[in-house]
Order: sequence, then structure tokens, then C-alpha cells
Amino acid sequence: MARDLRDEPHIHYDDVMGLNFINNKGSYVFRRHYRQGLRSHIMEVLDRTDLERETKGIVEGGIRWFPRARPLKMLRIFRTKFRHLEEALNEIRTIKIIEKYLAPHHLARSNEFLVDYHWNGRRDFLLCGLQDYVDGEIMDPWGPMDGGRLKEIFKRMGVRDGAFSQETSEEWIRRVRERAESLTKSIKKMIYQESYVPDLAGIGNLLLIPSGHIKLVDINNISRVTFEKAIPVDNKGYPVCDKSIEALSLLEQRLLGRKIDMGEKLYKTYLDPQRMKKVKSLLRQFFLCLVQ
Repeated sequence: MARDLRDEPHIHYDDVMGLNFINNKGSYVFRRHYRQGLRSHIMEVLDRTDLERETKGIVEGGIRWFPRARPLKMLRIFRTKFRHLEEALNEIRTIKIIEKYLAPHHLARSNEFLVDYHWNGRRDFLLCGLQDYVDGEIMDPWGPMDGGRLKEIFKRMGVRDGAFSQETSEEWIRRVRERAESLTKSIKKMIYQESYVPDLAGIGNLLLIPSGHIKLVDINNISRVTFEKAIPVDNKGYPVCDKSIEALSLLEQRLLGRKIDMGEKLYKTYLDPQRMKKVKSLLRQFFLCLVQ
């Protein structure tokens, strides 16, 4: 391979097939997922037969239709260039902490692996993950999450997936909120016990599934939580820790429908008006750098 895929804005099927560690006999196809992160390439792992059904169609009852191929797994290829092996192993250990607190109900589980990566006559190690595929509705903490919005999702899931039998929308919404309560409690427990928080702020990072669980699907930007005045930013300049805690507070307010306790240490620190004003300034700088 002549170029380093970690530097490429997008990769495709041929790029994955050209990787020295991919041993594919033709049963599986890799397709670029519509969501691409700043920190990883995301590829759908598809059964070739399912993809053929999608492209050629099938005939049922005299009608031809084209069922979309459902990914078996999601392949993540991390863009991070680790300076040494221990740094990569620390990344995996951090992901395992998130799994300890959120799996299986609130996390799309992922199996991480380090591979020997060959490119342009060089050798390096590359971090990848095979993650469970989650089909759900995006829960944007800054968007509507009230009963009306949840009722719309209930109807869509029922029509699209046949997800509900005799359950009413009110019963399902009650279950969603009960499980959202479990999610927020688990995240807070992780913050106070381990001092880590995953990226809850990215659009599409949280998906609501028919069971009523909200699952985290992006585990590539986990940040340390401190209670210091300095505002941490990630390697792209994004204040991910502050925005994730803000997102957590919005889940409590908008989804659970309750007033947050501003006396709580976490929110007292991170939702301080002066601090949030500085975070807003850092966000502007981050987005300006993206468009340059």
C-alpha cells in the first residue's frame, strides 16, 4: 500500500481489501458508512449475498423490491498514530472501562485489535475494532426529546421494523425514560469512580433502539474528567469533556424531564456560566479550523 490510510479523508472497499491484514475469501464486502468520524474510518461489513439482494432486488408476490443490506458488524480503523505500543494499549484499556460501566445495554460492544500495518515500505501498528451494528434513531441531546418526539419515533419503528406488538406508545415511552435513567446513572458512576466520560455530544453518537435502550456507538473520543478550572480539549481542539457533561445534563432535563441539581459537584463545575462562555469560544475556534 503506497499511502497511509489514516491520513485519507475517506476510504473504500478496494482500500480495505488492499490492507495486509485483511484475509477475505469473498464472503464479505466492506462499504463506507455514511457517518465518518474525525478519529476513525467506519466501514460496514456486509454479507455479499445480502448486498446482491440490495442491488439486484428480489421478487415477492410479483413485486420486485430492494431490501437494504444490514451490516453484520462495523469495522473501525482508528486514525490515531500511536508513538509506541503502550500508548495504543492504554487506548484499549480506556475503552474497556467504558464497556465495564455501559455494556451491554447502553453500548455498542466492540472488539479492539492491534495489527501489523504495512504501507509504502514501512511498518507500524494500527488499532482497529469490530463493533456491533446498531440500528436506531439518533438522540441528539440538543434536540427535542419530549413525549411528542418519542411518540413519533415509536410510530416510525413500528412501521419500519414491526418492532412493537401490543405495547402502547405510553408504555414504551415510560420504558425509554426508565432506561435513560439507568444510562445517566451509569455514566455518572463512571465519571466519579474512573474519571472518564465518552463523547456524548457528537450528533449520532447516541441511538435509541426499539427495546427502549439508548446506546453509545462512538467510543473514539474518551476524555479525562477533572474538576480543575482549565478546560481540556482533545487533539483536534474540541472541548469534548465539557460538551459531553453538558449533553448529560440535557438528557436529564429534556428526556427525564427533571431539573438538574446545580449543587452537584459535576454540574457546579462544568455548567458554571463563565466556564460555558469559554467553552463556546473554544467551539468557535474549533469549527473555524475545520473549514480552513
